[in-house]
Amino acid sequence: MTIKAEHFDWQQDGDVGLVTLNRPDRKNPLTFESYAELRDTFRGLCGDDSVKAVVISGQGGNFCSGGDVHEIIGPLTKMDMGGLLDFTRMTGDLIKAIRNCPQPVIAAIDGVCVGAGAAVAMAADMRFGTAQSKTAFLFTRVGLAGCDMGACAMLPRLIGQGRASELLFTGRSMSGDEAFNWGFFNRLCEPEALNEQAAAMAHRLADGPNFAHGITKNQLNVEWDMPLDTAIEAEAQAQAICMQTEDFKRAYRAFVARQRPVFKGN
Repeated sequence: MTIKAEHFDWQQDGDVGLVTLNRPDRKNPLTFESYAELRDTFRGLCGDDSVKAVVISGQGGNFCSGGDVHEIIGPLTKMDMGGLLDFTRMTGDLIKAIRNCPQPVIAAIDGVCVGAGAAVAMAADMRFGTAQSKTAFLFTRVGLAGCDMGACAMLPRLIGQGRASELLFTGRSMSGDEAFNWGFFNRLCEPEALNEQAAAMAHRLADGPNFAHGITKNQLNVEWDMPLDTAIEAEAQAQAICMQTEDFKRAYRAFVARQRPVFKGN
């Protein structure tokens, strides 16, 4: 897939895709166009074998300030119910696309990470942050419910029901230290090292068994609402599929030869 982004920056560093939100003067807000283009990009990654991991970040020391107040919030106040539902379904489709692409997705979060930006970060498989970051699901502060873009389903699974309830009801900011201590961030980084460390993890994952990574991500998604017996059976079937791959055979041969395995994603 050839990605020609107009509303964010896209680069490919080897087999790692780099998505950079690029409106630093406004703390990288999302627009109708950038929502749709991000959704289509992540959907397209499902069939792109040249990209094996993705990093999402923002320019100018901030991740994302959510939906643009002038370009989104203002127009929403003038829409009818049909138009509003089309919009909220589109934003939800972006979260689905991030979760459903087989590539591991890492969010590199510094500075402001609020509203829809917090939801995008939540949808990533891992989150690297800084102590200076401020993450807020601030929908309630503009008169909306906290149940937006999957937050009521996903956030409690990341940080627990009580903590998620506090953030979603109050809309307050979660500091970088809180985000790390509560399990929202996988790692705290110095701001100047954030993107480098996120990219390093992405490259590490890209060098791994990519077909198997996609299976792991799928199982993390589908096992949310499975009984334990069903989940164990689903994992038995998934692992049996992975045992048919050449990557599995390569790993065995490398182990016998006391070498490091080279995975090719097949």
